[in-house]
Amino acid sequence: MGWSLGYDSNWGRDIGYGVPATCDHPECNEEIDRGLAYVCGGQPYGGERGCGLYFCGSHLHLSAQRPQLCERCDKSRKAFLAKPDHPEWIEWKLTHESWAQWRAENPEEVAKMKATKEVK
Repeated sequence: MGWSLGYDSNWGRDIGYGVPATCDHPECNEEIDRGLAYVCGGQPYGGERGCGLYFCGSHLHLSAQRPQLCERCDKSRKAFLAKPDHPEWIEWKLTHESWAQWRAENPEEVAKMKATKEVK
């Protein structure tokens, strides 16, 4: 199984190293991807201790004794809010031929994505 593309039902968004993203820390706009290297908890959905959000290296706390965690999970606090999809990812899903069937099967999601794109 590859980790380039998947779906996180907890946060309702696409994940994987093939998904461009922005660090989920509210004060950061670093461009990353939603691969395992950036996920709080070190596993999809966050594993046992993490929130499952995605952070740049500056916002993940690394330790030999536990998985990589964001500052809130490191202190056992409530998770940050997830940031919206990266504009590059939205454009890809709305235009790339590999997503044609998904677009046909999910017209409501496509409409939301187009509306989000127009707002920016």
